[in-house]
Amino acid sequence: MLEGASEAVRLFNSLTGTIEPFAPLDGRTVRLYVCGVTPYDTTHMGHAMTYLVFDILNRICQYHGWRVKYVQNITDIDDDILRKARQVGEPWDRLGDRYIRQFQEDLNALNVLFPSVFPRATEEIPLMIEIIQKLLERGAAYMRDGNVYFRVASDPDYGHLCRCSRDEMIRLSAERGADPQDPRKEDPLDFLLWQAAQPGEPTWDSPWGPGRPGWHIECSAMAMKYLGPQIDVHGGGYDLIYPHHESEIAQSESYTGTSPFARFWVHVAMVEYEGAKMSKSLGNLVLVRDTLRRHTGDAIRLYLLSHHYRTPFAYEDDGPARFEPLVQRLREAVTAPGGSGSPLDLAPLRDQLAAALADDLDTPRAIQLLADAAERLLRAAREGQAIEQAREQLREMGSLLGLTVTR
Repeated sequence: MLEGASEAVRLFNSLTGTIEPFAPLDGRTVRLYVCGVTPYDTTHMGHAMTYLVFDILNRICQYHGWRVKYVQNITDIDDDILRKARQVGEPWDRLGDRYIRQFQEDLNALNVLFPSVFPRATEEIPLMIEIIQKLLERGAAYMRDGNVYFRVASDPDYGHLCRCSRDEMIRLSAERGADPQDPRKEDPLDFLLWQAAQPGEPTWDSPWGPGRPGWHIECSAMAMKYLGPQIDVHGGGYDLIYPHHESEIAQSESYTGTSPFARFWVHVAMVEYEGAKMSKSLGNLVLVRDTLRRHTGDAIRLYLLSHHYRTPFAYEDDGPARFEPLVQRLREAVTAPGGSGSPLDLAPLRDQLAAALADDLDTPRAIQLLADAAERLLRAAREGQAIEQAREQLREMGSLLGLTVTR
């Protein structure tokens, strides 16, 4: 932790609907799990916004002296991947590999710190089978025609995270890939833990016959394998609250008997474009790789982070361009020659920036403080002040926001 850092980190917890003081449970290591991409077409600005937000959380936690064990999964087997592979005539696993590489290259260009663990769902299926078997033994799941379903009636708290009515949950599950009308279900809200083999699809052996895992069980297995039965922060996009995260809670807590599965749930609001949520299914995408041909990664990062993570916003094509002047000013500031006059001290601004990020990741405020610091440094350089210390403090501020220009 840098000298003068605030002791308090506060985060909005979707589980309670309030901003709460945050610290890792063991006081040392933040166990962070963030739902990753399904690699059939990446990386659009909605993805980028989500992973930039958790990059800031990672950085501010490390600034406070905590280790961060950050797990971000890859959902590399999924209905959408199989559909896209059929459309383009490419093996599903080769398609996934190609888009995973693109995703990593895009986030590298935005200077996102790489996760501690980057597991693929297809590599963790044995644990998923073990969890499903235990849920069956406990009566929290049942089998029909080679499919295994989670029995929602076994969890009286189901719906606690999303705060939706039963009718709303049925509607949302239908919109987001589930089939409430499946006649094999005891309840329309029951969800697939294991899906029986379908013609032409990849399969894995299981006690219930060949098939593949359901979406929700993948994340529970990977989170618990690498972070344990209870984690500090589970994050993702706002659209994952239901059914994905709600279902993760139910199956994880039924399996481990530990509650809460995640102490904090942090969700990033949707990025809109052309009047609708930016999404692969709608095709209204602005891809990072295309935007990087015209703008610096720092400008893209600053534009996205100029919006608070819990507030939806409409992406504008000229948005990154509006931040290129700030990138240039920062470049000038960290290379400005100093004089021999009284030294400039930017420690107060640095500490204010750190405090803004610790206050529920207030990146808009932090960016304004960074811009103010650059202007003060340039003015001090013109006036002949000593700025060596201030340049280093400005670099520290830029590093907290993940910029490369201030290195």
